[in-house]
Amino acid sequence: MTPADKASSARTASTASTSSTALHTDHYELTMLDAAVNDHTADRRATFEVFTRHLPSGANYGVFCGLGRLLDALERFRFGPDELDWLEHAHVVSTATLDWLAGYRFSGDIDAYREGELYGAGSPVLTVDGSFGEAVLLETLILSTFNHDSAVAAAGSRIVAAAGGRPLIEMGSRRTDPDAAVAAARAAYVVGFASTSNLEAGRRYGIPTAGTAAHAFTLAYPTEREAFAAQVAALGPETTLLVDTYDTREGIGNAVAVAGADLGAIRIDSGDLAGEARRARAQLDELGATNTRVIVTGDLDERSLEALAEAPVDGYGVGTAVVMGGDRPTAGFVYKLVAVADEAGDPGTSLRPVAKRSPGKEGVAGRKWAWRLLDGTTGAGEEVAVDPNPPAGPSRPLQVPVVRAGAIVDRPSIEQIRAHHSAARAEWPVGRALEVTLRGHYDG
Repeated sequence: MTPADKASSARTASTASTSSTALHTDHYELTMLDAAVNDHTADRRATFEVFTRHLPSGANYGVFCGLGRLLDALERFRFGPDELDWLEHAHVVSTATLDWLAGYRFSGDIDAYREGELYGAGSPVLTVDGSFGEAVLLETLILSTFNHDSAVAAAGSRIVAAAGGRPLIEMGSRRTDPDAAVAAARAAYVVGFASTSNLEAGRRYGIPTAGTAAHAFTLAYPTEREAFAAQVAALGPETTLLVDTYDTREGIGNAVAVAGADLGAIRIDSGDLAGEARRARAQLDELGATNTRVIVTGDLDERSLEALAEAPVDGYGVGTAVVMGGDRPTAGFVYKLVAVADEAGDPGTSLRPVAKRSPGKEGVAGRKWAWRLLDGTTGAGEEVAVDPNPPAGPSRPLQVPVVRAGAIVDRPSIEQIRAHHSAARAEWPVGRALEVTLRGHYDG
């Protein structure tokens, strides 16, 4: 682990005990628990799985993201005096269940796809095994985390691909809820964004932060040149100057006049971005600022980045299109019971496979295992099975132990997660849809 990773882990750990996540849940989780505690169903062993029934239209795969955030939240899933007092006064659960909640600590097992992994429809990205009472309480926390972060990651991964290797700054904090903005910055970094404008994401996760000035800064000075001079005096000539407040061509001239040929970058935020970038590059070269980069921002998404592929752009700033998950704001994950013991007892008690039969929402009973099928070093598909035996051909397992007996046993750094996503995406053929095949099933 690098010093930066260690610092990031320390910062994350320092925030882990700041507040309880126990009430970040739906009312019905607690009423289900109340009934289950009353008749001891809460003590029966059970297995839940997280999966999506279908990917959004046009998507070749999803990107599993949010596992690190879930583990942080799981450590803070505790019912302290404040939470218990509120539940009592709101008459949500009985006294017996309040006593049960006072001692709540998840003591089961969790297996999951590695964060940053690709998945398809039906992929069992997370498996929770424990008592019914312990596991049922986690549904909303799990789904709210993964549905948000995986949607952002999928949108971000498409944007990274469209950028064609040019660096991206995530700058969507002003377009979403403050807490969601931090989570979105993390997800964007996992899938390949170079930096974020969000300082809390930088503090909490060690993500590089970037940003210089908005149009308001230029407007606050009597002239554009005076604004640029103030910025350069504070940040040095390697800064990025926003040149389109008044007239872009004049702005570029003022920027180079103030900062000199060693100006780090200019930013263009409006107009015909491809045309403006070409004109800017030509003007900068004429002025001798041949190493000054051209950064483009302004409601960019994967389609506009594809249109800019041939333009002389050195980097992009993307906001709304990534933090809102593009036009697919949820990953569509569900949390379903797939196996349960018929009576409370030893953890080794065999489980009965169960599944919904509702039209359009039919499930597959029983705990599943999953593998990435390989053709050499290239991904060829995904196999999911109701037994732990691997496929006959070349493959790699997709699930890893994450929690054992309530203790977190695998917690990679954000840089390791980022590297895994890069490898998983490089392994998968460009343009191929990730198809999931099921091997075996339970009758009845």
